[in-house]
Amino acid sequence: MTELTDFSNHIYDQISSVKRMLDLSVAELSPNKMKKLREELDSLDRLMEDTEHFVCQQKEQLKHLKLLDDAFRQNLEDLQHMKDNIPAHLPTKKVVPSKDEPADSQKGAAGIQPAEPENTKKTCKTFVKEMDLITASEFESIPQYMRGRLTQDQLNVVVQSFNTAIKAKYKILHQPVKSLNNHSRKLHQRFKEQETKDTKGHYFIVEDDVRELAQMKVDKRFQGILNMLRHCQRFREVRGGGITRFLLL
Repeated sequence: MTELTDFSNHIYDQISSVKRMLDLSVAELSPNKMKKLREELDSLDRLMEDTEHFVCQQKEQLKHLKLLDDAFRQNLEDLQHMKDNIPAHLPTKKVVPSKDEPADSQKGAAGIQPAEPENTKKTCKTFVKEMDLITASEFESIPQYMRGRLTQDQLNVVVQSFNTAIKAKYKILHQPVKSLNNHSRKLHQRFKEQETKDTKGHYFIVEDDVRELAQMKVDKRFQGILNMLRHCQRFREVRGGGITRFLLL
């Protein structure tokens, strides 16, 4: 804005100089003054051309910013729609008996319930949902102004750091409290206090988890990466109690 003001003041000064010389045109001017007048007029003509070119550039930039603003608003509306229409329960696939299976086998299977292996229960209990890596097509869908100089590999390094924090958190939550040391017990208590009705049934972490469990800086660059991951629908935010929770999708 300062550069535009200086440019405008310079044009007005040039115009004033020309006006003064034109006022003197009634008098007989020397060749030097006439030469100077022509130079001032040529300079003013070039300034007007530069001004016209500058205005055209600003119009193009304004048009581009308007398109970015429209795209950003559309993304916000889409995300809000997804947030408001998340199903409470996802459908499960029913197992249909094979037609080739003998009838006696089906009756026997109905009457006898096989014992569930212990390792199956452990696997279900210790399962932790992780954030999927960003694919090439997803990375290309991120607007250039949002990506900057960040590469797909650099973005996926952050995704892996997220997963490190998630696995570390839920490893603590899946252990009996009595088996934890003092530091892990405090973390266990903090994790439980951060849970709300909105996080029930979801895996989530907060900024402190990323900072402490993944040893990752939470700075301005981190906030920009969050915008990209949110654009790729890797998580949604749930705020409350002064804490922002990142729920995995």
